[in-house]
Amino acid sequence: MTVVATTTTTTTKQRGDAAEDAALAHLEAAGLRLVTRNYRTPGRGGGEIDLILRDPRDATLVFVEVRQRASDSHGGAGGSITGVKRRRIVFAARHYLMDLRVLPPCRFDVVLVEAGRIEWLQGAFDAA
Repeated sequence: MTVVATTTTTTTKQRGDAAEDAALAHLEAAGLRLVTRNYRTPGRGGGEIDLILRDPRDATLVFVEVRQRASDSHGGAGGSITGVKRRRIVFAARHYLMDLRVLPPCRFDVVLVEAGRIEWLQGAFDAA
């Protein structure tokens, strides 16, 4: 008889995907509608946006960065959004907007997922 060991350890990608799922459910419950997920610019050195949603109340396009950390040590999830990370998100947002005929109002939000808690920071940073 062969015994196969199984592990319940999740990968960083699986934890990140679960955090994005939780963030998306939270935002949709608040009335936002998903436009696309994991938008990436082509080529190396570009940017990526975890979630792009539309706020139907005012048609704002919301670019969302989801950050997940198991604990709040080392600045927690919010502390991991550096200036470089913000510039890459803005770069990706500008790339996404190039294909639109009319530019909608836009906003950059952050959703922090820490220890089972979700915190939504609306207008967390701007494109400047």
